[in-house]
Amino acid sequence: MDMAEEHLKLENQICFSIYAAAREMTKMYKPLLQKLDVTYPQYLVLLVLWEEDSMTVNELGRRLYLDSGTLTPMLKRMETSGLLERKRSPEDERRVIVTLTEQGRNAEKDASDIPFQVIDHLAMDEAELKQFKASLVKTLEHLHDRNEKS
Repeated sequence: MDMAEEHLKLENQICFSIYAAAREMTKMYKPLLQKLDVTYPQYLVLLVLWEEDSMTVNELGRRLYLDSGTLTPMLKRMETSGLLERKRSPEDERRVIVTLTEQGRNAEKDASDIPFQVIDHLAMDEAELKQFKASLVKTLEHLHDRNEKS
């Protein structure tokens, strides 16, 4: 194989490493989230709302890098399961406010050990983990900015 073809090998693709790692990470979370009875994307919604309850769908989407077409059906399912409520803003009917229910707030206690279990699974020391996360955040922000301009 010549040098020109070397760059097309799957093992040399950063996109594949990110994609495969994300799939494996999501798979790792599945048993950890069973006690909450939520999917990984729903868990991400809960994480944002545990930090700052009561926000618009648009703000939630911005924080999670999700468009409303992806987010809205998920929020409907979470509302049906009793974790959150969606209500139109009295000031602006176009805005939908998402708020945790008591059940959604109580789920935070059940989730409190999940981040520690994840860290144990990653087999990285604190410095490696910090550097890895910083690199991922920088990459995400760069890609997002670039895609927003396209």
